[in-house]
Amino acid sequence: MDEEEGEAMDELLTYPEGSSFIGKVGETLADSVAAWPVPPRASQGAPNVVLIVLDDVGYGHLGCFGSPMQTPHMDDLARGGLQFTRFHTTAMCSPTRACLLTGRNHHTCGMGGIADLAMGFPGFHARIPKSCAFVSDVLRQNGYSTFAVGKWHLAPADELHAGAPRDRWPLGQGFERYYGFIGAETNQYAPDLVMDNTLLHSVERRDGYHFSEDMVDKAITMVDDLRVGEPIKPFFMYMAFGACHSPHQAPQAYIDAYKGQFDDGWDAYRDRVLARQKELGVMPTSTILNERPPWVPEWSSCPAEDRRVYARMMEVFAGMLTHTDAQIGRFVEHLRSTGEFENTLIMLCSDNGASSEGGVHGTFNENFVFNGLPHDKARTFELMNELGGPDSHAHYAWGWAMAGNTPFKRWKRETHEGGVGDPLIVSWPARMGASAGQLRDGYVHAVDLGATVLAAAGLSMPAAVNGIDQDPVAGASILESFDDAAFVGRRTQYYEQFACRAIYHEGWKAVTFHPQLKYTEADDVDAPYSADKWELYHVAVDPAETLDLAADEPERLEAMKQLWWDEARRYGALPLQARRSVANQRPPGPVGDTVFLRQGAAPLPEANAPFLHRRTTRLVADVSYDAGDEGALIAAGGRFAGFTLFVKNGELRFTYNYLGVDEHTVAAPLAPGRHTVVAEIRLAESDSALARQARANPRVPGESDIVLHIDGREVDRSRMNRSIPVRFSLAGEGICCGYDDCTPVSSEYPSEFRYSNTIHRALIDVSGREIHDFDAEFEAAWAAQ
Repeated sequence: MDEEEGEAMDELLTYPEGSSFIGKVGETLADSVAAWPVPPRASQGAPNVVLIVLDDVGYGHLGCFGSPMQTPHMDDLARGGLQFTRFHTTAMCSPTRACLLTGRNHHTCGMGGIADLAMGFPGFHARIPKSCAFVSDVLRQNGYSTFAVGKWHLAPADELHAGAPRDRWPLGQGFERYYGFIGAETNQYAPDLVMDNTLLHSVERRDGYHFSEDMVDKAITMVDDLRVGEPIKPFFMYMAFGACHSPHQAPQAYIDAYKGQFDDGWDAYRDRVLARQKELGVMPTSTILNERPPWVPEWSSCPAEDRRVYARMMEVFAGMLTHTDAQIGRFVEHLRSTGEFENTLIMLCSDNGASSEGGVHGTFNENFVFNGLPHDKARTFELMNELGGPDSHAHYAWGWAMAGNTPFKRWKRETHEGGVGDPLIVSWPARMGASAGQLRDGYVHAVDLGATVLAAAGLSMPAAVNGIDQDPVAGASILESFDDAAFVGRRTQYYEQFACRAIYHEGWKAVTFHPQLKYTEADDVDAPYSADKWELYHVAVDPAETLDLAADEPERLEAMKQLWWDEARRYGALPLQARRSVANQRPPGPVGDTVFLRQGAAPLPEANAPFLHRRTTRLVADVSYDAGDEGALIAAGGRFAGFTLFVKNGELRFTYNYLGVDEHTVAAPLAPGRHTVVAEIRLAESDSALARQARANPRVPGESDIVLHIDGREVDRSRMNRSIPVRFSLAGEGICCGYDDCTPVSSEYPSEFRYSNTIHRALIDVSGREIHDFDAEFEAAWAAQ
């Protein structure tokens, strides 16, 4: 080795990971030069980034946007940051989240609707392509730590089970740590949880637990864990609350704090909020309140008893929102106490407008709407004092959704401003300067926040990520608005949700509503899309869409409609389809008509199982039983709908829980020994026209027979007068063997209720074929799997 090479060995040579080795490899160490690969580092001074997403929170729900509800911590972020008064989303959960995290439009991401209602077309299949890389993946590869907590809802429904691929779960999209629920919603007292890539066995908690508190605890822990080993490495935290999506659930003290505050009703709420919005400058002083639509009853016309229950529903929602605000405050305070707040970019928004899914009267159990059924008003009113607690899956009456979207019209799922107009607060103390506390009226869309995350880190979307060419980012950074009070924002943005369409262009908006259900007799859910009436608004001066100028500006309207078609084709927003159902939009899965279960295995989500409703369904288990044994053998769903085959007090029992309204049970004594036990559900008179109607129409009761067998012998039979048409739950309570996770299906046992003996084999079969010898059929089915 010469002298020059020897001097080189005294230096520490480094090179970026993935690039060529710059040292020298000789035959021995003496004639070699070491060079160490170094991981990527974020740029000097790069900020932490926190993206906080609220669920189903409307424009008029936060205090800084005019609400009387207490949101002091979010209001404080607005006072020290910027408040965007013209922020827009896609009107639904999954699509907005895809925009936020990729910077692309939702149809480009294949997420034209929520993941649960996917269709087999490129803009709607719910499989976000790798050509739409997440900003988390780009940040991770450029020196950031990446964390996610809370709601995901960005994986297709057929990829949620324990055996599914994980490339569309958070860790497959660039996040290094994850804690939360992977689907659409969860029970705040019994969340269906995932830790990183592992489904957790979940049990109901009645000890003061609430998931919003739990997820923020985990977020704080993730940051603290990072700082032990990486004192200055910036992080990206995606914090997506389940609140305030149904079920509306909050600690009792938060609910009770609002007692009596909404007794004057939703009409008075709207007047009060708009007046405050004008005072704050959030809305122009010329803004006119949209008329209350005819399908929302005038508050004063509601009976006194109804008003009392409706007010209680809003107390529950307000308690949930204020409780969420407190958790955000805890996280922000942790950043302050550790000296990280100043150089942390926080963006806080909602994913869509307030939700009308509680219907005209509200509900103790939102699952009615997912089954196409009218809510049970009588049962809801009976449970008024339980609303907000673990024994309810509550959602308020839709008059409160109208009020929560003040001053806009319509709501979640629709493309008028009530569906797509949402609050946005941005805080970055180290960057804001004199702009702190100001309003910005520029037009911003969810896609812009994805672009802003990258821009804040000094990055842009690469041409290729992980070797895959990338689709262009549709969003543009809003960082320039920090220094520009005249920030204009987007020039053009299209919208499509359930065939409701809209287009914004240079201060104007054309919008049309296509009914998914009949709000009025004039609403024709089967009308052709060409018959939909388009409206035209100059939203630059009329952001509440109160003055329809379609008749005055027909040429402008036609040009806007053509622009919508151009954008729809460009981004893949076709075909139009308003009425989507989990019952008829499911891709074929590997399970077929029979699902084979294993004792103690992770729950199988209902979306991954054979369709269980209003068809012949058999639960079969080969079990050992000794005197005193008990537990769930096979369970699906939970407290708010489901069925369960279980053993208790020396009996084999099967309970069918109809939407938390009643439990229909058959039972028979079980002797010690090994047995084949069967519970069979079949539509009464299965060949009749009535049965065919029940399968096609949710509002036909679906009268069914339940038969219980032990060792091939019928031991009990009963007729129930109604059955569930579409699904048990969106809250992730799947099919379990040997236990019942989350909330219990039957009120006769507690959450989990693990079977204390052995389940040798178990299955659920929906083939509908006649079975005369259960033991023989069971053996044959099991051998053939």
